[in-house]
Amino acid sequence: MPKQKTHKSAKKRFRITGTGKVLRKQAGKRHLQSHKTGKRKRQLRGTVVVENHLGPRIVRALTG
Repeated sequence: MPKQKTHKSAKKRFRITGTGKVLRKQAGKRHLQSHKTGKRKRQLRGTVVVENHLGPRIVRALTG
């Protein structure tokens, strides 16, 4: 039986914390920023925790 492979696009998009939560970047910061306010762009910085029901699916993709 061959080894299972990590889902490479999931690996680039998500990170797992030490406690097992899944982190993701926020959407909306890639382009079309000239009409967005500075406050809105600042609030899109950093990472947020993925919703609970999606966590196990993402972990399965990352662990292979």
